[in-house]
Amino acid sequence: MKFKMIGLVLLSVIFVQAAELTQEIESCKIGDIDNCYKAGTLLTTGENAEDQEKKELGLDLIRKACKYGHKDACTSLGENYYKDKHYFAAKPYLLASCKEGLVNGCNALGTMYRDGQDVAPDDTLSRTFYEKACSLGSKDACINVAIIYRGGFGVDKNRSQEKAYYKKACKAGSTAGCDSFTTLDDEDKGIEPPSMWSKFKSLFN
Repeated sequence: MKFKMIGLVLLSVIFVQAAELTQEIESCKIGDIDNCYKAGTLLTTGENAEDQEKKELGLDLIRKACKYGHKDACTSLGENYYKDKHYFAAKPYLLASCKEGLVNGCNALGTMYRDGQDVAPDDTLSRTFYEKACSLGSKDACINVAIIYRGGFGVDKNRSQEKAYYKKACKAGSTAGCDSFTTLDDEDKGIEPPSMWSKFKSLFN
């Protein structure tokens, strides 16, 4: 009986969601841009995203919302294109997203230029976008900038900058950033790393 009730509840939720989706789509048709975005988001996420027809309809709705000035819709469109590896189509939306100070757009552009995804590889542009993403709180972007300074990719190798960006990554919540910063900081202070024997003994203390 309990499982039957759960099934009925789930069915009612599905019917409510379907009714809301239909209402949002109809509202979109008469110019409600917010509902274009809401319906599009629902159709391009979760299980709906696995149905190509639903996903295409969702992207059309998001595209309409973006066309008429919905900034979140433009960001979502760029992220969807990027996720589907349509990098050329994603680029203008990601640029607009990054310009608005949205971290995902900046991060994606950093990777796009680093890896040459439908653009000529450009270490300088990659660093620029990663630096902005880092300033917006992306720990992964901070790590990427540190690696750029460590390897001298499109810039002179710079240990102090590498260390500074590991510290920023650490502050943003990256354990790897904290570990890398501590290692460099200890080296700068002349602190020897613990020997393997010391590490082994510490397990029993």
